[in-house]
Amino acid sequence: MAGGLVLARTPNVAITVPAIQAFSTGCLINVDIATRREALSPDDFQALQLAVFPHMVTGVRADQPLPDQLLRFGVRFAGGAKATTVGQRLDRTRPPQDPPPGPQLSLLLPSMSMRSGDADTGVTTWGLWLWPSPPGERFELAVEWPLGGVELSIAELDGAAIAAAARQAILYWPDSPQSG
Repeated sequence: MAGGLVLARTPNVAITVPAIQAFSTGCLINVDIATRREALSPDDFQALQLAVFPHMVTGVRADQPLPDQLLRFGVRFAGGAKATTVGQRLDRTRPPQDPPPGPQLSLLLPSMSMRSGDADTGVTTWGLWLWPSPPGERFELAVEWPLGGVELSIAELDGAAIAAAARQAILYWPDSPQSG
C-alpha cells in the first residue's frame, strides 16, 4: 500500500514513508532518510551520515538521556500501547517468549544509495517492522533525531487501511498460521 508521507524535513534531512507493506502478522513501514551536506562541514556531514545507523551510536544507557545522534522511531496506538526502536539490543540470556509482548517496533537492516556522482547527498532506506498488525484505527508514527535537526514529529497512519491490505496479503505457506 502506498505511503507517500513526509515525516520530517530540515535543511539537511528529509524522512519519508514511501510505502507500507501489510502482512497477516504485522506490517513493514518503509522509511527513507535522505541527507545532504548543504552548509555542513565535511566532518559534520560524515557524523550525520553515520548517525543514520542507530546501531553505530554508542553510549545509549537506560539511566542517561538519549544521545542526540540516536535516530529514533516510535508508534502509539489509540488505546495507549506504545513501542519504540530505542534499546533494541538483543538479550540472548533470556529465552524468547512466544508470542512476545506487543506491540514491538523493530529496525530492519537498511540499504543505502548515493546519487550518481554526488557525494554530498545520500538516501538510506530502513524497514520498521510493526508487530502485531496495528488495530483497525488511526495510530501515530513518531520520529526524533536531534543531530539531524528533527524535533519530535508525529504523523497519523490509517490502521484500517493496513488491516484491509493485510486481509489480502499473500500467504507464503497457506497451511501455517504464521505464513505471511
